[in-house]
Amino acid sequence: MRVSSGVAGLDSLVGGGLPAGRLYVLSGPPGSGKTTLSTQFLVNGVRQSEAGLFVSMHESRSDIVEDMSGYEFGFDRAIDTDRLTFVDVFSSEGKRLFRPPGKHRDASSLVNRLTGFIDSNGIERVVVDSTMLLNHFLSDAESNTVQFLTSLKRTDATVVLVSEMTDPSAYADEHYLAHGVVFLHNFLEDGGMQRGIQVLKMRGTAIDTDIHSLSFGDEGLRVGERRGRN
Repeated sequence: MRVSSGVAGLDSLVGGGLPAGRLYVLSGPPGSGKTTLSTQFLVNGVRQSEAGLFVSMHESRSDIVEDMSGYEFGFDRAIDTDRLTFVDVFSSEGKRLFRPPGKHRDASSLVNRLTGFIDSNGIERVVVDSTMLLNHFLSDAESNTVQFLTSLKRTDATVVLVSEMTDPSAYADEHYLAHGVVFLHNFLEDGGMQRGIQVLKMRGTAIDTDIHSLSFGDEGLRVGERRGRN
């Protein structure tokens, strides 16, 4: 079974959609479109009556709604439904979910709380923004990250983990553990900023690994032609 990313042109790069129930890492520099792609992914699920969860380290609910208000794909409407849950980890709701505060000595408490929430609420799509969440809550980042991500992989949800990594040739634990890795590029060309998207990894799927153009429009992100082709 595959699920649509909600981004025009992306599904065709990965064999018709993302294999469901797997963990994906979305990496790229600031301003490359990671949050926009993530919200489109969740809204697409809401349209198909799938429950979604957005776990944010960086933005409040009101900030995300404001940031996405310029697009027409309807994040503001989706988040007002009972099918999309937004958790700001520093809000009172987030603290209840992720307590005890501070660094966990191991990943068990954090893992149990998050996966328990996913399972008990029938969550089918999850976005964790971002890997900074792991560094903040886990005292031994390397070994606990492996436990955390392995547990997420064992849920039935399709999970997108946003990574702040900016070098597509450098890899972290999450890239090795994930079923798929998508990288967003920023280029300074022709006197302005150009954007691209590249699928670096997708287990069990024939993929197009070339860099394709990526643009922002009224409906959010859209994947275009291979870069360098007219």
